[in-house]
Amino acid sequence: MTKITAYKDSGAENGTVEANDSIFGIEPNDNVVTDAVIMQRASLRQGTHDVKNRSEVRGGGKKPWRQKGTGRARQGSIRSPQWVGGGVVFGPTPRSYSYRLPRKVSRLALKSVLSQKAADGNLIVIDSISYDKPSTKNFAQLLNKVGADKALVVVEDGNDNVALSARNIEKVKVVAPEGVNVLDVINANKLVVTKAALSKIEEVLG
Repeated sequence: MTKITAYKDSGAENGTVEANDSIFGIEPNDNVVTDAVIMQRASLRQGTHDVKNRSEVRGGGKKPWRQKGTGRARQGSIRSPQWVGGGVVFGPTPRSYSYRLPRKVSRLALKSVLSQKAADGNLIVIDSISYDKPSTKNFAQLLNKVGADKALVVVEDGNDNVALSARNIEKVKVVAPEGVNVLDVINANKLVVTKAALSKIEEVLG
C-alpha cells in the first residue's frame, strides 16, 4: 500500500494513510496521459467558427454580364468564390470537436496522474474539511499551512461550504470525487483530498 502523509483540518500532521497501490502506486503511462489531455482539450473547444459560402452571401442574383462577346471570362455571379466579397470555399462551419477514449484508457490515464502526484509528494490527505458556513479565510489558511497554493481540492459530495469557501481563492478548484479528471490534476501543483473523498476515488477506480 502507498503511504501518504495525513493532516488535520488545522494543518498539523496526523500520521499517514494507506492508499491503494493499483490507483496511487502504478508506473505512470505517459502515452495515455497525453491522449487524455488532448481529448479533454478538444472537448473544451467551442466549435462555433463559421463562414458564409456562396449560397449565404448577400447579393449576386444577376449574371454580371452576358456569356459571350465581351472578351471577358464568363461569370455567373459576383458572389462566386473568386470575387472580392464572394463566398468562402470549404471554410469552417460549426462542429463539435469532442470525442471519447475507451474506458480502460481513460481510467489508466487518471490512475497514472494520481500515481505521479503521490510519487512526487504532491498528494495531501486531510482528515476532513467541514464548515458550518462558507469561510474563505479559514480555507485559505488551511491550504497555506499544507503548502497548497495552486491546488485541486477533492471533497465528498454535499460539502458545499468548502466549494463556496474556495470561490474567491485564485488557482484553487474544488470538485467531487466523481469530477476528478486528468487535466485538472495535471494543472494543479498539489492535490488535496479528504479521507472520505480518497475512499470514494478508490471505490470508483478500484
